[in-house]
Amino acid sequence: MLSILLPWLILYSCFLNNGSCDLYHELKELMTEFAINLYQQLADPENRTNLIISPASVIISLELLQFGAQGNTFAQLENALGFNIHDERVQDFMRAVHEEMTNTSQGTVVQLACALFIQASVHLSPFFIEHATLWANSSLQQTNFSEPNRTAAQISEWVSSNIGDEEADSISLERASSPLNQIAVVSTLYFKSMWQKKFFFTDTQPLAFTTAEGFILKVPTMYQTADVNYGQFHTASLEQFSVIELPYLGETVSMFVVLPSDRRTSLSHIESHLSAKTITLWANNLKRIKMDIFLPRFSIQSHFDLKWILPMLGITDIFDPSEADFKGISEQGNLYISEAIHKAKIEIEEDGTNASGATGNSDAHTSMSLQISTISQLQQTLKAQIQQNTQICA
Repeated sequence: MLSILLPWLILYSCFLNNGSCDLYHELKELMTEFAINLYQQLADPENRTNLIISPASVIISLELLQFGAQGNTFAQLENALGFNIHDERVQDFMRAVHEEMTNTSQGTVVQLACALFIQASVHLSPFFIEHATLWANSSLQQTNFSEPNRTAAQISEWVSSNIGDEEADSISLERASSPLNQIAVVSTLYFKSMWQKKFFFTDTQPLAFTTAEGFILKVPTMYQTADVNYGQFHTASLEQFSVIELPYLGETVSMFVVLPSDRRTSLSHIESHLSAKTITLWANNLKRIKMDIFLPRFSIQSHFDLKWILPMLGITDIFDPSEADFKGISEQGNLYISEAIHKAKIEIEEDGTNASGATGNSDAHTSMSLQISTISQLQQTLKAQIQQNTQICA
């Protein structure tokens, strides 16, 4: 079986002063590791399906919650992310990351936003208001959780306005016995960029595509001959695979395509070896070469409930009314997170890539893997179990 892994849009830049570069690399690696851990937790039960996730929208939500969390609740968030958001150096760095991440001067559009929906009658801490409203295009939204349909419509409208999707699916909220104690945290990431070298529509043709279940389909497959960065690597168990880099306009952001050398090698064998150091190794050891590139054109979207995933990363208290400690948000009542909604989608076309993610639904279906993480390492993973007659080849 021929497997294709399209991971890691990587943007390398050290836009801070030299003294901050060590912190830059440390935080970049921590966020990358969190993204990979999140992806692997989601991928395990969906071994033969496609999956798309947006860790950036998850990370920014957890960062925001750190400002209001205390005690063990804060410790769990800090341990999962690997950094303390109250550290002024981290705050300065992350603000620069968020600002640079939304810089569209290189022909790439990245929009990141986060909102905390909270019961209108809850009195918020001035400290939390100050930090939340200054954090990565964040906002505080008053709502009425005793009217879940109206609140769901309010959240859906906010998500649609931030990812440019007027037809975003409606969001269903659970009814809680005490709506005054509820919080819904929702964040979005929107990515759009053109390829540095576009695929011609006239070169796209239907080619054989065999699913993991053995069904043979005809799918629209893009084609081009291009000079790309290419490398061959192997896992610790000596499974060979190839990596090529497809740059976007401006060549500051790229998509990496990973292809096992043996059709019998499962993609999961390659994925199990992913780490922040692995991604850096790939990026630093590619060589320029001319290649014939065949890439399926498709559109994928996913929905899942992070209330079942984040506890696997050690984040449990935030969803428990009796354990959650958000007194940094409000001294009024025992606040807890009632919803952890996550949606993501991606379109790969001849011109380029459109992708979006929203975190903040209780639908556990998954479908193809997008990881978009930080300014320093925008990450996109698109997982597909494929067997076909064409392949990425030299």
